[in-house]
Amino acid sequence: MARRTVRQVVALGGGGFGEQVQADRGLEDTLLGLTGRDEPRVCFVPTASGDADSYVETMGDALAGRARLSVLRLFAREVVDLDAFLAEQDLVYVGGGSTVNLLAVWRAHGLDTALRRAYERGVVMSGVSAGANCWFERCTTDSWLVGNADGLRDGLGWLPGGFCPHHRSEPARRPQLQALVAGGFGETYAVDDGCALHFVDEQLVGPIASRTDARAVLVAERDGVVVEEGLQPAAGRPTAGDA
Repeated sequence: MARRTVRQVVALGGGGFGEQVQADRGLEDTLLGLTGRDEPRVCFVPTASGDADSYVETMGDALAGRARLSVLRLFAREVVDLDAFLAEQDLVYVGGGSTVNLLAVWRAHGLDTALRRAYERGVVMSGVSAGANCWFERCTTDSWLVGNADGLRDGLGWLPGGFCPHHRSEPARRPQLQALVAGGFGETYAVDDGCALHFVDEQLVGPIASRTDARAVLVAERDGVVVEEGLQPAAGRPTAGDA
């Protein structure tokens, strides 16, 4: 019997490979481990940063000896066949930056649909900040004004609900998300730096935390009051530090 393809997304609130924080090593290793390979093939997509060379170099340093890295640039695109390129990957990691710009560029190049086909074939999708926002229906973003946390309702919509990265590390995120949800924005996952949400077949398995103070909550309106409901790992699931 053929093995069923599992669809996976890991959405990081902040941290991860690009920041090279030692505490996040467990989260990074957990993410790489989802591929089932000792040396996974990782495609870094730096669209949200305008394909910044410094970000690519940082990723290369972070993955040295741990994975085989390839980079998919769209501002100076060299890859002709996106489907063939993505078919060679085990994991896609989308970097942070501007969510609005990322979505616009992806759609112009047809990368959104190519990624969806790779996802359906079992390539693990992941990303941090803007690279996490993109998979959801809605998110908070500072794409229009640095320091803000405006609501964006035009995500790819692969995952239901909303996503808010950097929940307690950037001052505007928490209060502006509370106001958005009070105004009808809808239920939104709020995730700290050093924490990620793991989805399997579009269902939340649970958070993965690599920092002792990192957490993830669901921000929702209940009987006219905005509340934060803590998210716990699924039964028997270790934290990234225990993996």
